[in-house]
Amino acid sequence: MRYLLLILIFILCILQGYAVEWKAKWIEAQNCQESPSTWQVFRKSFNLEAKPKALVARIAVDSKYWLWINGELVVFEGGLKRGPSPTDTYYDEVDIAPYMRRGHNTIAVLTWFFGKEGFSHKNSGKAGLLFDAYDGAVGILSDATWEADVYEAYGVVEKDGPNHRLPESAIRFDGKKDLGKWYGVNYDRHFPYAKVIDTDAENEIYGKLVPRPIPLFKYSQLQKYVSTQYDSSKGTLRCKLPYDAQVTPYLKIKATAGKVIDMRTDCFNKAGENSIRAEYVTRDGIQEYESLGWMNGNWVEYTIPDGVEIIDVKYRESGYDTEIAGSFECNDPFWNELWKRSARTLYVNMRDTYFDCPDRERAQWWGDMVNDIHENFYVLTPSSWQLIKKGMFELMNWQKPDGVIYSPIPAGNWSKELPCQMLMSVGLFGFYSQYYYSGESDFIAPLYDRIHKYLHEVWSVDDDGFVYTRRGGWSWADWGTHIDLHLITNEWYYMALTAEQRFAEILNRKGDEKDLIALLEKMERNFDRRFWKGTSFRSDDYKEVEDDDRAQALAVVSGLSSPDKYPALLEVFKKSHYASPLLELYVQEAMFKMGQGEEALKRAKQQYSNMLSFKEETTVFEFWDYKGKRGTNHAWASGMTVILARDVCGIRPTSPGFRTFDVAPQLSGLKWVNTSLVTRYGKIILKLKEDKGSLRVSITVPEKTESDVKWNGKTRHLKAGKYTFTMR
Repeated sequence: MRYLLLILIFILCILQGYAVEWKAKWIEAQNCQESPSTWQVFRKSFNLEAKPKALVARIAVDSKYWLWINGELVVFEGGLKRGPSPTDTYYDEVDIAPYMRRGHNTIAVLTWFFGKEGFSHKNSGKAGLLFDAYDGAVGILSDATWEADVYEAYGVVEKDGPNHRLPESAIRFDGKKDLGKWYGVNYDRHFPYAKVIDTDAENEIYGKLVPRPIPLFKYSQLQKYVSTQYDSSKGTLRCKLPYDAQVTPYLKIKATAGKVIDMRTDCFNKAGENSIRAEYVTRDGIQEYESLGWMNGNWVEYTIPDGVEIIDVKYRESGYDTEIAGSFECNDPFWNELWKRSARTLYVNMRDTYFDCPDRERAQWWGDMVNDIHENFYVLTPSSWQLIKKGMFELMNWQKPDGVIYSPIPAGNWSKELPCQMLMSVGLFGFYSQYYYSGESDFIAPLYDRIHKYLHEVWSVDDDGFVYTRRGGWSWADWGTHIDLHLITNEWYYMALTAEQRFAEILNRKGDEKDLIALLEKMERNFDRRFWKGTSFRSDDYKEVEDDDRAQALAVVSGLSSPDKYPALLEVFKKSHYASPLLELYVQEAMFKMGQGEEALKRAKQQYSNMLSFKEETTVFEFWDYKGKRGTNHAWASGMTVILARDVCGIRPTSPGFRTFDVAPQLSGLKWVNTSLVTRYGKIILKLKEDKGSLRVSITVPEKTESDVKWNGKTRHLKAGKYTFTMR
């Protein structure tokens, strides 16, 4: 129900142009200087004659906030990094009625203003708060009657701060300036009154206000670590987490004033550049502190100076509000472990956006997002789909006047186009897959013209229908060597046009559809003549001796390669292993499409074996190897979750949203497999066991769906229900 409500809000806001009546004013503390990493406290006390049945507060900030009502924590890290477009700001909607009471009430808000640009954030320049809760009878509106102050205990760590891609600063908190429980009802200190930044909620500073299109983040209570280990020689307390997670570390200590405690995770510098850490400066006596700037890692390390007594250490896990509801298990422990690490990687790489990594960048690179789209549907619950849709609107809302799109966005210090990634994004494996796997088409009409502009005004084609290679801001097609850029670019362009043609059909844009079909047919007619060299596909620009396995894979999955080429292409896949974890997904899909599942899994096991040899890791890597230069946490390497469910187990939608789906397994040497995934209609549960040429099938087909189970040339059609049977 919550998921359907989010969709309805999202659609209504698009149709109404985000038209909302605002009564509140933007405010900040009188002494606010807009410095990087400024924290402010806001309080408002008031009386109510009766507890309201429902009261929705609309809350906007640059950049993050924490909300208490009557001393109870209501929102942990609200707000989204700016912005939905280069000029606009997101706002949250929170039903605060359950926390209100008759008589005296207190609302308290802590805000964190990043105050600098990043690969995932556009700075507004103003550390404001907007709080608007009004239902005609009750009005709680930010204005000059609120109390506000800069929280002087918060500062910035001076050394070893995060790299330039991150808008967040490393947080330093001085316990001597701790305000105590300033958010409580009975707090007896008063702060100065706030100053009004602007009387209009929508203004030149914050732009249009756009409703948050994803759920509020979920968070746990403070939890004990799995284990702790103290190293007296280094003065460090190493605390193990159950897996790589997004956490805020907590401590309770007894100390004298002025001691500095460092808090960081094992991922602080794994990717070669600094991520987030924190420092706490002690005061005299017993004290507690939780650093609210989230970090990620497999363990947290506290550096404890002499004279500090540790009473307790804990952590709070937080993250995107979805669940790892898909599953995979088989008779080979290798694939079970890889699936588990891959699913964990996907989850820990989502929060405000899907990002490439949760440590070095936290940036919405769309090459990563394209893989995430497919992984989403085989691993997570449907609430995760909204994060992809949010990214789609952001990608196109940040389109430049000349039609160029680029990522990562939102971004204040990056604007370079990666042409291949952009073609991936708007194509079959990007936007179209989001539509087909989810069954949601509401984004197509608002985004179609912008997609069309990018594909036909930014790109130009020759007489054979092929595009001229564009360098863009960074002519990146993949990491590694042996990259046939011209061929890969044209394959992605063909798949982008295919997606556009299908969108044009859905929208009844008959003129566009006719032109697109003609261009696609031209590319198909000329593809072999231009690129087939007898044993592989190559462009004339590609001079390497060995073939580019990525380019062959894209020829297969796009449908540009005819099946008579498959035997030759199989030899390429056996010899050439140049694809990074990003594009290995497409090599695997190509090999399964060719009917070479055993060879595909053999290749994948060779590629992933090194990652799994790192026994302390719980995620998959940016590269096949880890040499201290790149991260151990990239969801673009989680593509085997898709291959194992879609190709090995054979679960593939045959109409939008899995309204109908096939189960056409290629067990590829595995004896048995169990898998599940959640669709818009419910959960598909599948168990398969092969024995002496027969296949034992147990399957749950969700309500309002139908499935065809295919094995050895036979098909069994199933309507909704639970089934167990044998196919021979």
